[in-house]
Amino acid sequence: MERIMLTKILIIYTGGTIGMSENEDGAYVPIDFSNLEFFLPEIKRLNYSIDTKSFKTPIDSSNVDVSTWIKLAQFIKKDYNNYDGFVVLHGTDTMAYSASALSFLLENLDKPVIFTGSQLPIGKIRTDGRENLISAIEIAASLKERKSELREVTIFFDNILYRGNRTHKYSTEDFAAMETANYPGLAKVGVHVFFNNQVMFKHRGEGLIVHEKMEQQVAVIKVFPGMTEAYVKSVLGIEGLRGVVIETFGSGNTPSYPWFASALENAINNGIKIVNVTQCNKGFVEQGRYATSSQLLKAGVIGGADMTTEGALTKMMYLLAVDNIDFEHSMTISLRGELTWFSSLD
Repeated sequence: MERIMLTKILIIYTGGTIGMSENEDGAYVPIDFSNLEFFLPEIKRLNYSIDTKSFKTPIDSSNVDVSTWIKLAQFIKKDYNNYDGFVVLHGTDTMAYSASALSFLLENLDKPVIFTGSQLPIGKIRTDGRENLISAIEIAASLKERKSELREVTIFFDNILYRGNRTHKYSTEDFAAMETANYPGLAKVGVHVFFNNQVMFKHRGEGLIVHEKMEQQVAVIKVFPGMTEAYVKSVLGIEGLRGVVIETFGSGNTPSYPWFASALENAINNGIKIVNVTQCNKGFVEQGRYATSSQLLKAGVIGGADMTTEGALTKMMYLLAVDNIDFEHSMTISLRGELTWFSSLD
């Protein structure tokens, strides 16, 4: 008799609300994921081989940093050949940053990596974590001829599968906590799972390459009415700074302060990479469309197209850690499906 090979899924728990339960004092404490079936008995009905791995000390997602991303990448690298898919349980506050970072660290990914979490702990009766986790597992286990059609880092939340590096958290209250305004969902879960195969990422290379470095000497400048020269120059003057993402108005616009464009140009001439993304949830940067963004184009600021802040920042951190790369070219093309349009009009 031919042996039936069960699809193998690895759940990695980093921390976050989904992995919490109330103790006798009413405080939230991490559950023991080796006993996941106690909190989620439905998982026994899934016809998959499911293993779990947890960070030794679960972390609140507000404490996530580069070391967390590298550790996750190393977990996946170690077990890449042992599993068909990976589900990462993570707090929602910085999930979009982590999913974006992992998308760049895992080059030529050929298996699904699905981040999910919840707004309520899995130990609560009304938790959204139950459906999120079960659906994420089912999507990760969806194979065709022993190969997954989903070959990228994603986020699953409230019945929608999103591209990880296109996503940001937009609600602290709704179960639909995530959003990708500039890109359609990759799958929708209802009675059936409907995959939107046309918008799934198709990598160009073969063989997983795991990058284990990211540049941390970066910053974000949020443009706002009334910002001062001292504020901008204090950020640009950080010792060792290598890159800055500026969040601008509309399609990439900033105040026409002469000192502002001059400060950016001086920073760029000193080797600091500067990328322009919009503060708007939907739309893209189009430097040169208005006079108030032409000054950035002339100064040498790189247009970030329709990248999210999370996507642009983690992409910058990744690229600055790669040797012998054309940063500007790489920043303005899609490496992992993180942007759609070129951003300048020249």
